Amino acid sequence: QVQLVESGGGLVQAGGSLRLACAASGRTFSFYAMGWFRQAPGKEREIVVAFSWSDARTYYADSVKGRFTISRDNAKNTVYLQMNSLKPEDTAVYYCAATPYARNWPGDRLTYDYWGQGTQVTVSS
Repeated sequence: QVQLVESGGGLVQAGGSLRLACAASGRTFSFYAMGWFRQAPGKEREIVVAFSWSDARTYYADSVKGRFTISRDNAKNTVYLQMNSLKPEDTAVYYCAATPYARNWPGDRLTYDYWGQGTQVTVSS
């Protein structure tokens, strides 16, 4: 059984920063990749950042390049998403996701098998 639990969301003014955390438990050693997705009201869930454990590949969506950074603490089985220079358009529910399978890279919402419950990020203008 795999569980992903996000934390760190909240309300921040434009230009501010937040750090999200995704704590994984269960068969985490079998993960091929982990990703952060977001879904704004009325929009599709989109991938923001992805990281491949096997070959250390990292993907950033164009909309967040230079502002968001993914990192991990292997000892804690935790992946972090540092979000800087936040914009109102970053407002969304952010989800952590993982998959044990080497499918297409970086994938989309259909690629990932395990999901967290989501954490709300709201950026005010």
